[in-house]
Amino acid sequence: MVQKWNFQELDLKDAYLIKPFFASDDRGGLIKDYNIDVFKDHGINHELKEVFYTLSKKGVIRASHFQLIKQQPKLVRCVSGHVYDVIVDLRPDSPTYGQWRGFHLTAENMDSLLVPAYFGHGYLVIENSIVSYKATEVFFEEGDSGIMYNDPDIGIEWPFELIGGKDNLIISDKDLNLMSFNDYKKIMENYDNKSEIEGHLQWEE
Repeated sequence: MVQKWNFQELDLKDAYLIKPFFASDDRGGLIKDYNIDVFKDHGINHELKEVFYTLSKKGVIRASHFQLIKQQPKLVRCVSGHVYDVIVDLRPDSPTYGQWRGFHLTAENMDSLLVPAYFGHGYLVIENSIVSYKATEVFFEEGDSGIMYNDPDIGIEWPFELIGGKDNLIISDKDLNLMSFNDYKKIMENYDNKSEIEGHLQWEE
């Protein structure tokens, strides 16, 4: 059996849900979830600088993360388990600014999510999972930031029922203290004023 590449551009422009190439026979199978030429043929310039993985227990939430400087577009796939993956359009000039979309990524469906620059990204772990990231920029700690997973203005509808309820949520102290969407909008409005964003990131000189 052969499953060919399939690129579905989402209504949040520049974001894609991608089916990888998959071939199987009696021995097992082969998954190819990245090929620079195939991506370029579909109008996607995604040249890798860093690949990493997260290992997470059921109930963990990692959201919603981004880098304010040195943007880190990424190709995300759940290689083991099941996560509910969410992207948020954080481009102030976008007609879908502040909108989110959610997708069930599992080892079985093999779907990858292409997360563009200036998007928030996160996920709720439905089963113990390993998630791979293929990023076009290396992690830059000084620019690391995020918006609260439960921000009321973005209003992400997390499927907490799939982990037995919100009481089973596992979240880091860092993610509990992320900024609000209103805070983010103020940063974007004052992007040229370093004093307005001091404490959120360290600017490159």
